[in-house]
Amino acid sequence: MKERILIVDDEEDLTLGYSKCLAKVGYETKTANSGEDAIVMLREEIFDLIFLDIRLPKMDGLEVLKKALEMDPDLIVVMMTAHGTVESAVEAMRIGAHHYLMKGFDHEELRIVAKKALEVNQLKREVSHLKLKDSRRYPDTAIFGNSPNMKKVKDLIKVVATTPKTSVLIQGESGTGKELVAWAVHNWSARSEKAMIPINCSAIPEALMESELFGFEKGAFTDAKTMKKGVFELAHGGTIFLDEISSMSPNLQPKLLRVVETQSFRRIGGVSDIKINVRIIAATNQDLMQCIKDGTFREDLYYRLKVLEIVIPPLKERVEDIVPIAKLFIDQNNREFSKKIKGISEEAERLLKSYHWPGNVRELKNIIERATILCQDEIIQIEHLAIELQNVPTQESIPAAAVTSNVVISEEPVSLQEIEKRHIIKTLEKVNGNKSKAARILEISRSTLREKLKQYGIA
Repeated sequence: MKERILIVDDEEDLTLGYSKCLAKVGYETKTANSGEDAIVMLREEIFDLIFLDIRLPKMDGLEVLKKALEMDPDLIVVMMTAHGTVESAVEAMRIGAHHYLMKGFDHEELRIVAKKALEVNQLKREVSHLKLKDSRRYPDTAIFGNSPNMKKVKDLIKVVATTPKTSVLIQGESGTGKELVAWAVHNWSARSEKAMIPINCSAIPEALMESELFGFEKGAFTDAKTMKKGVFELAHGGTIFLDEISSMSPNLQPKLLRVVETQSFRRIGGVSDIKINVRIIAATNQDLMQCIKDGTFREDLYYRLKVLEIVIPPLKERVEDIVPIAKLFIDQNNREFSKKIKGISEEAERLLKSYHWPGNVRELKNIIERATILCQDEIIQIEHLAIELQNVPTQESIPAAAVTSNVVISEEPVSLQEIEKRHIIKTLEKVNGNKSKAARILEISRSTLREKLKQYGIA
């Protein structure tokens, strides 16, 4: 996206000349011929750099500078001054101007100053972005898997990434890698040099979420001692990732809808809309249509976000990816823990493939990390895997007597998951529904039992 420069001078011929000069080298320029017009434009739009004449009618350049820096303390301002106003230029530097130019400068000098000032602006933005999250934390290779299901997802990501700012909705179970997909869309897009800022809608209290998203003006409320930019403003030119979108307060949903529709927002306490250019990516592990029926999510917002949809399959639906992903995690853990593990035994591989993975890739990552730590040899064995996996019922591991006494199996062939479901039900019946006792008998944790009950729809 082009960097935006505002040129403020009461001499219209000069502003047009400066504007054409900078536009020729690829900048997007706008002009204002009075301080009042400049302040209005600064309230409504985001600029990367301002060239500001000190001598202006009515509101002079120093007053404009003060008001501009109150609105945005990070703004880069270059003052333009005549020979007789050097003292004013020095005063402008004291107030917060980045640099000043003596009038009579040529176009080449103007371009050089603009280039250097924008480099400073870019460094400031990068520092702000790094404080929020490092956009290079998730490389493209993080979207791992060569199963047909995942190839479709990766192909769709690349198609979505080519669109300029179309909204995207990512759906998938917890632990499937929705944030990784969002990073891939951003990193493969033309916005990759700008920020992607992730916000977990379920992790921020409702009272703070509005100021986190939209920022606030100085004096908007008791503790608003200075102006604060929200993430929509910080992500200008880049991407906003709204995770757990189903958790967003119904009071904030219409404000988000307005941002999606108009690409503009208003800070808390603000009087003017600010125009932005961002792509909004939302993600959820909930059924948003059910949320709409329950009255907790707006239908119009749902369809605005779901212009393009990416559905990530759960790990149990791409069994062929399990072992390759596990080996990828082993390589990562070898580097982190200074290990030299070369692989996984055939028995352990079979166990990994037979498990139903309620926690998806996140659970696999945790289990492989644990196994890497426990393994003292070069090959991960069954005993290094978590107890949940070691107790997965299989035709080979369940004694015939146990199956016949605890699980009623029809003569027709049934899946391992159906056997597990019946075994859990029978165990619960034996302990009168006591989940703690059932978990101990099954040798799994209570949280794993809860996941299984939820997965199989067992009341």
